[in-house]
Amino acid sequence: MEKKIFIAATRQNDGKTVISLGLLLALKKYVKNVGFIKPLGQKYLLVDGAKVDKDAVLVKKVCGFKEDLKDMNPIAVEEGFTRKYLDNPDPSQLRKKIKRSYEKVAKGKDIMVIEGTGHAGVGSIFDLNNAEVARILDSPVIIISIGGIGKPFDEISLNISLFREKKVEVKGVIINKVIPEKKQFVSKYLRKGFDRVGIKLLGVIPFVPLLTEPDLGQICEAVNGKIICGFDKIHQKIKNVIVGAMTPRHALDYFKPNSLIVTPGDREDIILAGITCHSGKDVKGFVLTGGLYPHKTILSLIKKFDVPTIIAPKGTYETASAIHELVVKLTENDCDKIEMAGKLVEENIDIEEILK
Repeated sequence: MEKKIFIAATRQNDGKTVISLGLLLALKKYVKNVGFIKPLGQKYLLVDGAKVDKDAVLVKKVCGFKEDLKDMNPIAVEEGFTRKYLDNPDPSQLRKKIKRSYEKVAKGKDIMVIEGTGHAGVGSIFDLNNAEVARILDSPVIIISIGGIGKPFDEISLNISLFREKKVEVKGVIINKVIPEKKQFVSKYLRKGFDRVGIKLLGVIPFVPLLTEPDLGQICEAVNGKIICGFDKIHQKIKNVIVGAMTPRHALDYFKPNSLIVTPGDREDIILAGITCHSGKDVKGFVLTGGLYPHKTILSLIKKFDVPTIIAPKGTYETASAIHELVVKLTENDCDKIEMAGKLVEENIDIEEILK
């Protein structure tokens, strides 16, 4: 009988995917056959005519799993899914579908990593919250949260109550995105806090800026833009976003390594200043707003130096806001981030305790 572990979180964007993927990569060093399933997916892609959760697609490609994607993600919550369910609620069919897919994916595996979606109660509207799915699959749970001491403890306590109501074992907790300088302090006091309620602290993972850095392709998608130059550089990471609203003389003081300049397409002065800094690696590219193209002479310089450039249809404020609000997710092209995920899990999480 294979071991199982269900990865839950206290909310969205706590790092479930990064930790699930890192755990899969780390577990491969301990056991021979590792498997993955995300029973319920909310953000999906269309793959060969089927709607499949993005995380399942990512894990399959990165880990080279041979299982069918529709079994790795049996239920994709598409638009209208909830309304259809409420018109004719029948949880038994959904549960059967999850069990059937799990049995196919888990065949011959030593351990299965099961990724949840959101906090413990997500999916309650159609009778498939994380606690219920963990119960269906008879899997112990690891809960992930982020931050310091009080907030993650409070959020985890709230989530644990639902898992316990469903009689699901909570194997332990992982605290993610902790300020590196505070890791030892946070670990010490969270361990004391969780020991008092009989929960194991399995690891504390430091915040790594690299994992939050978007690439140009993700930024282009976020602003609904169009790339007109630098097509082969769209996977370059961006560390700083600069809104070019000042004079070029002052703008130069703000140009830092791996910066992206967001400015109206007719601000040729800012664009020229950015081009001069591109060769020095300070400026990675431009997002030109308002749907405006620069003068053909400036455009020819952009193309000559192959500076990645995105034309965004909306104004500078709306475009900069969209970039600021972008939630960066792992992609198969993020080789450095994927390697980092495995390293973070291996160095900061008690894998042997998970395998017990």
